[in-house]
Amino acid sequence: MGHTISTTVDHGFAETLEATRSRLADAGFGVLTEIDLAATLKARIGADIAPQVILGACRPPLALAALEAEPTIGVFLPCNVVVRAVDADHTLVEAMDPEAMVELTGNEGLAEVAADARKRLSAALEALSAEAVSP
Repeated sequence: MGHTISTTVDHGFAETLEATRSRLADAGFGVLTEIDLAATLKARIGADIAPQVILGACRPPLALAALEAEPTIGVFLPCNVVVRAVDADHTLVEAMDPEAMVELTGNEGLAEVAADARKRLSAALEALSAEAVSP
């Protein structure tokens, strides 16, 4: 089993980032945090990387159920979704596969929560690749 689920979108970074926020909302996730890696690395150490943003996505009922099943699961929350420019016309969107939480913790009590989160994240990513990107 891999640790991510992903899709490559045939649109530029800015369009895809905005569309990703919308598709996550459609799947029931809110974005709690947003880290602009390119800007942060440029400001801190002068590094130049392609545009890349980490969206910290959360669906509170899933977060609560996960915490109830495994109190240490907070180290994996929120669900990180990375939007990364591949080139001017293509953008990669990837998320940690929630089912990896079950594997990493060995706690089968997380299986139902992980399956729900994976289904929702997969639907958001599939929506990005299946339609024209428009927020």
